[in-house]
Amino acid sequence: MQINITGKNMEITPAIRQYAQEKLTRMQKYLESISDAHVTLSLQKYLHIAEITLHADGITIRAEETSEDMYTSLDLVIDKIERQVRRYKEKIVAHGSRKGSRVGTVIRTSALTEEEAEGETGKILRTKRFSIKPQHMDEAILQMELLGHSFYVFRNADSDEINVLYRRKDGNYGLIEPIP
Repeated sequence: MQINITGKNMEITPAIRQYAQEKLTRMQKYLESISDAHVTLSLQKYLHIAEITLHADGITIRAEETSEDMYTSLDLVIDKIERQVRRYKEKIVAHGSRKGSRVGTVIRTSALTEEEAEGETGKILRTKRFSIKPQHMDEAILQMELLGHSFYVFRNADSDEINVLYRRKDGNYGLIEPIP
């Protein structure tokens, strides 16, 4: 597993780097197919933020935690990722895997800095582009849950159309499908 550790508004010390790497290598006992992990550690005023994104076997798992200490933030985010991986593994065992329906996303982002965005309203601040592989509805729901998003764009394996899955306020899901 390749581990990338990045610092925003802070310098990554060797002790923090080693601590994060040790914690992440333990994740392989839950999910052996982790290809790479990206850890972003940032400092905003008094808050220490740890964000981890794992790429494994065609899925993306992401978590973020904040506390007043970087080591605590790392512990919290690792615990959160661990719960998500366990939940993913349980769903895979319960539902079985469908052949040829792996999720694969490549995301490129571009964003304006705060100074550039200040005073401008109604502007596009971030653009994301990603490739989409066909997947079934239950896999799209699982991927949306693993990412912690309120919506998810995917190619429906049944109709081969681009669909948008979203979480409703009542806790259920909604689906937006194009009209042919």
